[in-house]
Amino acid sequence: MLNEALKQKVSELLPTTAFDEGGEWLNINIEATDWPAFAQHLRNDGSLFFDYLFCLTCVDWKTHLTMVYHLSSTKHRHNMVIKIKLDRDKPEIETASGIWRTAEFHEREVFEMFGVNFINHPDLRLLILPDGWEGKNPLRKDFEDPVNMIKL
Repeated sequence: MLNEALKQKVSELLPTTAFDEGGEWLNINIEATDWPAFAQHLRNDGSLFFDYLFCLTCVDWKTHLTMVYHLSSTKHRHNMVIKIKLDRDKPEIETASGIWRTAEFHEREVFEMFGVNFINHPDLRLLILPDGWEGKNPLRKDFEDPVNMIKL
């Protein structure tokens, strides 16, 4: 499906969707409250069939955090990027691990590096960092490392 057709289909599913123009893939912005139902629809709708979540990350803009999901359909060969703005003081969003199993480890990484709480995640704990790093969130722009004197 071409980007224009994807855009039309997404607009029908979620009229409040905002689109970022430009780029090779369709980039959309949605609200965190719309994410669980929208994700299910993207995965289960036969005309969309986004069956592969190949990247999930977070961006710290100092004023807010943005979750970024890269999805692909192995059947239809189309791609989409979904961006969801989160409150910096209490970043939380519903887990996608029940829809795409690849989300489970990606979400654990975002949890430890940025402090995003993934609601209903089956095993939300540190993935890479050693014990004692809980809540330090080293990829946030306000992180200060006194040992290596890193400040962004």
